[in-house]
Amino acid sequence: MKMAVIGASAGVGLQVTRLALERGHEVATLSRRVVPVPDRVNFRKVQGSVAEEDKVKAVVEGAEAIFVTLGVKSPLATKLFSSSARLLLHMLKELNMSPTLIVLTGFGAGDSWSYNSLPMRIFFTLLLRAVYADKTEQERVIAENYSRWEMVRPGRLTDGPFTGQYRVLTELTKGMNVGSISRADVAHFMVTQAEHPTYLGKYPALTY
Repeated sequence: MKMAVIGASAGVGLQVTRLALERGHEVATLSRRVVPVPDRVNFRKVQGSVAEEDKVKAVVEGAEAIFVTLGVKSPLATKLFSSSARLLLHMLKELNMSPTLIVLTGFGAGDSWSYNSLPMRIFFTLLLRAVYADKTEQERVIAENYSRWEMVRPGRLTDGPFTGQYRVLTELTKGMNVGSISRADVAHFMVTQAEHPTYLGKYPALTY
């Protein structure tokens, strides 16, 4: 299966890249930094920005599934998530493609914001509100303009090991507990969904 990973040099994107290659898929990646994965026949790296149309096209063309795993280190306001979503959808329309989009956002994006615990709401308000505002816009842009998508909303990400023992929550309910989860387990969910999507049009939250 041909897969593309946008934002692959670290975090969940790097884990997704490694797992997809382990499972025998053909993978192309786009990232600003070099992806720390050895070269191989079914692996193609493109170094560049998600704002560069030619780089995005080079990575996504022919893909059957696309992972969007972008991240930022700064809590300052950004348009990275929403602007890259618009460019990606423009490119897919231009290429007449309709791959499955597996998009990493986070629990706190969109209508999940108010379902976080009180400590997490305070944390988000103080440090991550601007970032999550743009993740919310990213979700809206894709949901309103494309048909084959899943918005993956994990809880707090950790560098813990792969367990395969995580919960997938698709309903927002009062008192729900979405805590930490390892990047390895999030990557497992995302690659599995690319292979056999069962949450199309949904916002699965991931936690232990």
